[in-house]
Amino acid sequence: MPENVQSDAPSMTSLVAGIIGDAERLVRQQIALARREMQAELDKAKVASIALASGTAVALLGGIFLGLMVVELLHEMGGLYLWASFLIVGGVLAIGGAILLYAGIAQVRDISLVPPQTAETLQENVQWLQNPK
Repeated sequence: MPENVQSDAPSMTSLVAGIIGDAERLVRQQIALARREMQAELDKAKVASIALASGTAVALLGGIFLGLMVVELLHEMGGLYLWASFLIVGGVLAIGGAILLYAGIAQVRDISLVPPQTAETLQENVQWLQNPK
């Protein structure tokens, strides 16, 4: 009787169990990656919100005090009416505030709600599962 059959070949059950184990490990690793990426994006959002809040508070206080000083200076030294002095200072502060808001919005736009690396690996896995060449 010929001995063509290999006795130490893995069984079909062990192969399927190995594939399932690998798939489970892959899913766990992708979930861990998604958690790390979401935490990183949350940290970026915290930093951006703190910067926005701090910048707004400081700019508001500085604007109030400096604005009142400049209004009085324009009124006393420039010979302008009080209302004209307030108009000039208010316009300048409005432009400065718009610039600060634009900078804050630009930081908020850098925050990604979908973790890019996780999305890419999930897409690769779906493509691999669809075409397992």
